[in-house]
Amino acid sequence: MIRAVLLDIEGTTTSLSFVHDILFPYAAAHLADFVRRHRDDPEVARLLADARAYAGGDLDDEALIERMLAWIEADQKITPLKALQGMIWENGYREGHFHGHLYPDVAPALRRWQAAGLRLYVFSSGSVHAQKLLFGHTEAGDLNPLFSGYFDTRIGGKRDADSYRRIAAEIGCAPEEILFLSDRPEELDAAAQVRLATGAVLRDGVQGPFVAHPTAADFDRLGLPARTGAMH
Repeated sequence: MIRAVLLDIEGTTTSLSFVHDILFPYAAAHLADFVRRHRDDPEVARLLADARAYAGGDLDDEALIERMLAWIEADQKITPLKALQGMIWENGYREGHFHGHLYPDVAPALRRWQAAGLRLYVFSSGSVHAQKLLFGHTEAGDLNPLFSGYFDTRIGGKRDADSYRRIAAEIGCAPEEILFLSDRPEELDAAAQVRLATGAVLRDGVQGPFVAHPTAADFDRLGLPARTGAMH
C-alpha cells in the first residue's frame, strides 16, 4: 500500500524547457552581479567557499564565477552552485520575471493525493530552496502546503541507491510504501534497488526504455489515490 509519493521535478512535474531555457539562463545572467553584491553575506560566503573547495583550487571570486558559469553550461549537479542558483531565482520569482511551470495535470493531482492522505515529497538535484520557490510561485498558486518534505543532493545523488534508503528512513515509511516518480531510468533503477515502488512518467516525448518500471503518460493515469500504486 502506497503511503507516500516522492516526486522528481525536471521532466516529471515541470518541463525541461522551463529549467534549461528560463531558469538556467537567468541564473547565468545574474550570477556575477549576485556574487559581487553578496559575497560578504555569511550564507553566500559559505557557499562560495564550498564551491571553491569543489573546484579544487584557490580561485579568486572572478575565476570562481567563470568556473560556476561553466558548471551551469554543463548542467553540473554541484550542491553549492544549486544553492546559489536558488538564491538568484528567488528574486526572479519575487519580481514576477517568471512563474514555476507545472504540467496541467500536476496541481490537481497533488491536491487530490494529499486530500486522500498520501504524503508528498520532492527529490531534485535543485536545492530545497529552489524547489520551494518553484512550487510556491506557480500559476496554480502556492503548492508548498501540500508537501511534507523536500530532498536535494545533500542526501545523495539521484542515481545512488543509498539516497533512496536514506529518504525512506527520514520519511518513516517502509521503502515499498513509497512511490517514486521520475522520467529518468537510472534514477528509477536506483530507487528500485532499495524496494521503492517506481513509476516512469512519459513527458516531453520521453520513450525510455523503462523495462523494469510501470509507465504513465501523466499523473491522471497513475492509478492514485487508490493507495495501491497501480499504474496503467
